[in-house]
Amino acid sequence: MIQYINTGNKDTRSGFGAGLAELGRTNPKVVALCADLTGSLKMDSFAKEHPERFFQSGIAEANMIGVAAGLAISGYIPFAGTFANFATARVYDQIRQSVCYSNTNVKIAASHAGITLGEDGATHQTMEDIGLMRMLPGMTVINPCDYNQTKAATIAAAAYTGPVYLRFGRPSVPNFTPDNQQFEIGKALHLNSGTQVSIIATGHLVWEAIQATEMLENMGISVDLLNIHTIKPLDEAAILASVSKTGRLVCAEEHLIAGGLGEAIAGLLVRNNPVPMRFVAVNDLFGQSGKPAQLMQAYGLDADHIVRAVKELL
Repeated sequence: MIQYINTGNKDTRSGFGAGLAELGRTNPKVVALCADLTGSLKMDSFAKEHPERFFQSGIAEANMIGVAAGLAISGYIPFAGTFANFATARVYDQIRQSVCYSNTNVKIAASHAGITLGEDGATHQTMEDIGLMRMLPGMTVINPCDYNQTKAATIAAAAYTGPVYLRFGRPSVPNFTPDNQQFEIGKALHLNSGTQVSIIATGHLVWEAIQATEMLENMGISVDLLNIHTIKPLDEAAILASVSKTGRLVCAEEHLIAGGLGEAIAGLLVRNNPVPMRFVAVNDLFGQSGKPAQLMQAYGLDADHIVRAVKELL
């Protein structure tokens, strides 16, 4: 297996902040809006360097999305940032009407996504946001896996014309993808070649899938591993090519089974090449307060549970 090295744990929200700061220096059309969470989303550098292009909406997320749509119509590239829970369900009507239906060039920057938000508990942990966003016509959904990839995804989102939902998190996680990488929206990354089982992961679960792959290959099980950082549009060709080799698939994500990447892939497979499949995801549950690592284990979102799912298939 190709070795992936953790160069040091970093939070993906800081990757977003770094990408936004770089955009501020290189693209005068980029503007930023925040719902009273500038520090939490690491938007401080942009706000300090470009105060004339930073708009603090306060705790008025619906207004923030409306203003972002107006700025997009005026020719700007707005990044509207808040917690993922508030960036989706709280403002779904505004996103549907003012962003997607109107096809405005708004980038929704959603931090503190998933169960790894941790101690803030179920009211702030969103595990249904990917489903909500990928159902909207015209919305692109991106879920990068580490600091470097989040920075690159942020820069790529600014260059992409159309609505984008960019999902990232609070905890420090392994940073293992290349620095200054080129991020291609809609293009899966093939991390390991194998013949017996496909593992497809997104977001924080990519590192867990790498660990699981190492464990499985030490057991003599050959794994084909994909990092799906763009959930919509889905890299259908890469997924179908992988399962055509292996004939079985495990999908891992920090999200509910309902509406997530796994169900998107299952729909693709049932239309093209049905194969046995297992889901490493949360099954119809809300989160709870706890340390991120404890919650990932308790909800079955770690390398051990990926290995267990593979063994069930085999």
